[in-house]
Amino acid sequence: MKKIFVACGSGVATSQTVASKIGNMIEDEGLDASVEAVDIKSLESIIDQCDIYVSIVSSDAESYGKPTVSGIPFLTGVGMDETWEQLKSYIEA
Repeated sequence: MKKIFVACGSGVATSQTVASKIGNMIEDEGLDASVEAVDIKSLESIIDQCDIYVSIVSSDAESYGKPTVSGIPFLTGVGMDETWEQLKSYIEA
């Protein structure tokens, strides 16, 4: 099972919304993954516990060495299909 972290500034509102939406999409497609909303401040110490990172805020994500997608399309709906396909390819890899 792939583990996905969604991080925003507080780990409460925005990341919870995106994590919930992604979780529903994962369930709808029957994919083997879990999603967790986390606080950006704790991300560095727990990043090694996830397989995929969904970023809401700009950060140094590339240095984490994890497949990363933007969570913004899941909030706005703009470009969400393409971003979902990218995320799905990471889950299925």
